[in-house]
Amino acid sequence: MFVAITRAVSPAIAACELTHLSRLPIDVERAREQHRAYERALIAAGGVVERLESDESMPDSVFVEDVAIVLDELAVITRPGAASRRHETAAVADALAEYRSLATIEAPATIDGGDVLVLGRDVFVGLSSRTNNAAVQQMRAILGPRGYAVHAVKVRGCLHLKSAVTALDDGTLLVNREWIDGKPFDRFSLVDVDPAEPAAANALRLPDRVVFPSAFPRTAERLAARGFRLEVVDASELAKAEGAVTCCSLIVMPAVVENCQPGAVA
Repeated sequence: MFVAITRAVSPAIAACELTHLSRLPIDVERAREQHRAYERALIAAGGVVERLESDESMPDSVFVEDVAIVLDELAVITRPGAASRRHETAAVADALAEYRSLATIEAPATIDGGDVLVLGRDVFVGLSSRTNNAAVQQMRAILGPRGYAVHAVKVRGCLHLKSAVTALDDGTLLVNREWIDGKPFDRFSLVDVDPAEPAAANALRLPDRVVFPSAFPRTAERLAARGFRLEVVDASELAKAEGAVTCCSLIVMPAVVENCQPGAVA
């Protein structure tokens, strides 16, 4: 069992921050329907969903992953690269404080959780338009004493590190090598996205399955052929806001979740 912290789709999601995509109309009600289906997928996998509210002042807040990084020992509250998102952190910090001790990234550092991939005791931090070197240094100061190694990875052509690489299991990564330097990941088994689906590298690993967007059927076939159990969801409206399946939740694995009831939406 695990806890998944989510955040409701803002009525102002159409005013979201965009970096690599052209702005398209977003159907707010359809985005909400897709988000609810995503939450149901988390519940089906054994999760307890804790949904935080949002309002018109936080268009991007459904992408709750960017506001924190959850590890076994603690959670790191980020300082998002987009200034418009920095007031999202307080509610997320309050929610995570129920499960983890907290550390905080401070100015001049900026970092989005979407730029952080935790693989065991290795933490890969993407250097992107949202995350800078000062954040890498602060992450090393916070995590080094706890036995983590923090590695900087250059990101190109996409928003976040996890737009280009995500974990499928302890030893296997889904990657688009056009968007990152693959050398830091040489010791892992790499599954390449289908060339026709460059945005397909974002997958959400859960204990017994992988949540994956329905927009990328060719890459899904590659994963199924490797034996991965897929939970396919439609995230097409959220993708217009430059979001993906890892972005929409903070997964808190068992440590202090004994009091939660499976299937709940709080």
